[in-house]
Amino acid sequence: MEEYIVKMEHICKAFPGVKALDDVSFNLKPGEVMALLGENGAGKSTLMKILSGIYTKDEGSIWVNGKDIPVMNQRVASENGIAIIHQELNMCQHLTVAENMFLGREPLKHGLIDTKKMNSDAKMLLAKLGVDLDPTIITGELQVSKQQMVEIAKALSINAKVLIMDEPTSALTAREIDELFNIIRQLKEAGCGIVYISHRLEELAHITDRVTIMRDGHYITSGNYTDFTMDEIIANMVGREIKEKYPHIECPVGETVFEVRNLNAGRLVRDISFEVRKGELVGIAGLMGAGRTETTRAIFGADPKESGQLFVEGKEVFIKNPKDAIKNGIVLAPEDRKKDGLCIKLPVRENISLPNLDGITGKNLIINAHQEAEMSDKATQEMNIKLPNAEVNAETLSGGNQQKVVVGKWLAGNSKFVMFDEPTRGIDVAAKVEIYNLMNQLKANGIGCLFVSSEMPEVIGVADRIIVMCDGKITGELSREEATQEKVLALATRFENKFDSGNEVKNEK
Repeated sequence: MEEYIVKMEHICKAFPGVKALDDVSFNLKPGEVMALLGENGAGKSTLMKILSGIYTKDEGSIWVNGKDIPVMNQRVASENGIAIIHQELNMCQHLTVAENMFLGREPLKHGLIDTKKMNSDAKMLLAKLGVDLDPTIITGELQVSKQQMVEIAKALSINAKVLIMDEPTSALTAREIDELFNIIRQLKEAGCGIVYISHRLEELAHITDRVTIMRDGHYITSGNYTDFTMDEIIANMVGREIKEKYPHIECPVGETVFEVRNLNAGRLVRDISFEVRKGELVGIAGLMGAGRTETTRAIFGADPKESGQLFVEGKEVFIKNPKDAIKNGIVLAPEDRKKDGLCIKLPVRENISLPNLDGITGKNLIINAHQEAEMSDKATQEMNIKLPNAEVNAETLSGGNQQKVVVGKWLAGNSKFVMFDEPTRGIDVAAKVEIYNLMNQLKANGIGCLFVSSEMPEVIGVADRIIVMCDGKITGELSREEATQEKVLALATRFENKFDSGNEVKNEK
């Protein structure tokens, strides 16, 4: 029996201006979880897109089950039992859950799509993942976490022998992650080889057998997971030691830069009141569905609010839409950067200048190309965005660099209050530190900063003050000094006795 289910040797791939892969080799055994690790832009996703037939290799060889595959495309990959779950969701938002899961493979009856069987099969696959979800619901109406579970169920539906998971847990709750790990263990027992790409390194101990580490398009090392310490893994990924995972700076706390009073917007934003002062970084914690994202969207004007008041530097502002918010210095880096934060088909230059056109457009309504280029160059340099030039489309960038573009476009303007919704979702450990340093820099410059995070160590490690939400209401507030994971979780699961933060009650220490 062939030892490896997949062998890739001397793989090279170049894009205009970038050599994404340079002589990379990779192998996978049946019934193992191989963690493929590296910074954003290391080439992990590119290598797996070649294996799954999305990209064509420039050089190198691929064997699957001992068989040489000279030309790998998506049809050949599927025929050989290779499935991939992409980092960025790739769903048809207007189709139902079942239609997305069986797109192009719909069951037929008398030459017509057997909708009843398709819905039944979809429900059964979702149940295996522990997901109670109506297969007839429109996918675009689902939360990101539920869409991620649909992607996973879709991959499982082809009875894959090789399953590639690219950041599968980036939008999942703790319970959903546990269910996913159980599914992974079942697949391992059935002989499925799994390639697991994740920047949540703490997950690796639960499921990983071996690791392969890449950096800047090159193969660095591989071996049994237990043969590496976490510091060794990180050092191999980034080429240097990361001394501080959650950098934090102390700043003098000044006057209030932003305040919200009694905000109501739908079921998940009920009587929300809080303030953010200059010199502090405020985190919002809570479980999925607590109303954190909905609160940021209501403040930004992306969702309509029913009632409530917003104040910037003590002056009440009236926000009916995002344009009003931007005009008043309130900006949002959204959770789904690909869908809501970027125009992925436009160059990085235009993405950065788009919300700032008022400042670079003359009286003749013509954009000043020189000012636009200067703005773009300054943002890319300050954000340390890795790209050949600002003319490449945003979709060609890694997840971490896309996130930097989202943030950079707002900082190119005169923002007074910046909200980050899951700012480090799907980006590597070094890029996370850069985002944390950026938020620290903003608060040092007197810009109000608020961020939503599902990673409890992150919010505890970075925030000066933590607001906790549960079921659409604020259930407590903790200072940096008193915050622990236990206290945050207790407040995040307080479905009873929720109170308005306007009548603040300090959590017990």
